[in-house]
Amino acid sequence: MVDQAQKRLKEAFQTKEKAGRIRQQNEAVILEAAEIEFAQHGFKGTSLNAIAERAGLPKSNILYYFQNKVGLYGAVLSDILDMWNQSFNDTTADDDPFETLNTYIRSKIRYSRSHPLASKIFAIEIIQGAPHLKKFLAQELHNWVGDRARVIQAWIDAGKMDPVDPVHLLFLIWGGTQHYADFGTQVQWALDKPELGDEDFKKAEDTLCHIILKGIGLAR
Repeated sequence: MVDQAQKRLKEAFQTKEKAGRIRQQNEAVILEAAEIEFAQHGFKGTSLNAIAERAGLPKSNILYYFQNKVGLYGAVLSDILDMWNQSFNDTTADDDPFETLNTYIRSKIRYSRSHPLASKIFAIEIIQGAPHLKKFLAQELHNWVGDRARVIQAWIDAGKMDPVDPVHLLFLIWGGTQHYADFGTQVQWALDKPELGDEDFKKAEDTLCHIILKGIGLAR
């Protein structure tokens, strides 16, 4: 009797675990398809039918996971922020500022290369006055900036880097790194190249890291 109960419990757990994996996979596929559609057509021009077709999943799946187009768009924006900020999320005042900011700058440029559409979606949202970002992420972004600024200020107070405004330092990093996605076509024209390669992005990483880190008094 006990063995049968344990067996049923184990089967129920395995079923739930499998369902969780399927949900995770479906959500990832939907978010990737939504990212492409939103980048190409904007929020208003994108339909859930088009996203479902690109994802190869029923529209009902999208509604089940995200409720509606606004909910899906908010999830895409949240996913973009998580991707950008993950290398700086858990940094504390005890961490080395050079290594931390060096990694943050380089990772954001690499994301501009690997996920240019994500950056463009975010840029379009901001240019339009962030009507959806306000609803989903304004407070979250505000809290993140304030928390990260306090870490940078702690480095300044400890004499580890020059006294600069932490928030404007973050703005500088965002603008410099996201430029290679948001204005990628302009960069290609300026360099007279059909597309940017490994060497171009390596130069971008090295140049931005050198200018920014040296400018705030950090050296390896």
